[in-house]
Amino acid sequence: MSDRLQFAHNKAIKQLINGYLVASLSIFTNNEEMTSIKEIKVPLYKGGYNQKILYISGVAMKISKSQNSPVMEVAGAIAGHLAQNSDSLFRVKVTPPGEIHIELIDSTLAAWLQSLIVATKTGPLVNNFFDHQLPTPLNSLKVFTIQYAHARCYSLLRLGHQEGIIQLDKTDIKSFISVEPISWLNSDQELRLNHPDETFLIHQLVKVVDDLVCADSSSINWETAGVNLSQAFEKFWCNCRIWGEVKINSPALAQARLGLLIATQLVLRSVLEDKLGIIAPLEL
Repeated sequence: MSDRLQFAHNKAIKQLINGYLVASLSIFTNNEEMTSIKEIKVPLYKGGYNQKILYISGVAMKISKSQNSPVMEVAGAIAGHLAQNSDSLFRVKVTPPGEIHIELIDSTLAAWLQSLIVATKTGPLVNNFFDHQLPTPLNSLKVFTIQYAHARCYSLLRLGHQEGIIQLDKTDIKSFISVEPISWLNSDQELRLNHPDETFLIHQLVKVVDDLVCADSSSINWETAGVNLSQAFEKFWCNCRIWGEVKINSPALAQARLGLLIATQLVLRSVLEDKLGIIAPLEL
């Protein structure tokens, strides 16, 4: 199945991997309780700036006793099934004492980024909209930090469109989408966005979208999540140029960086409006 089609049904990477893990457990049992997504823990490990998007599952440790088999043997069986039936979306390996490591390949990450920036066409990023019963008052400084980052993304995208770096269309008054698919990958099928601050921003986007789609909302401090993403955007913007020499000599890279800003604006908007219940301003 096309990786783009995969993300039409799974807006979060964690959601996609959970589905494959559940399917892989069928080699041991058809017990619905055992194969429930809630029983599968796939924490996201961000690692260092230069590391890939990596998920780790300890599900083999949970079911090895019921199978009366060594953990490494169970993990190997699950990993083997996962590798053979995951449409080559990621790399899989087993490490002691029986953890399954699932690493996204660049083309899968590119497909996810592309799906994210057209999310406004296929429906809202999250369906569990703002609950007006907030447990604590909002921190005005944190809120301003998130709102400023959102407004800055919007103004940069508008400028990129005006200067012809990227052709954008408004799906509604607050969001941009790219008219043409972004060239996320180079000729070697590697992600163009490999600067440490690009990588860090992507890691933050993956984490926040995972939390938006998969996590129990009450377990997440959305102010902190929004501030972390905003700070990652500021590092990216300070160190990853779009105009000047980049625009002239590497137009595909400039366009990919603007694509990353589309994704960042969309996720910041979802945190502000859907989780914090406040306005996502276009300018400050």
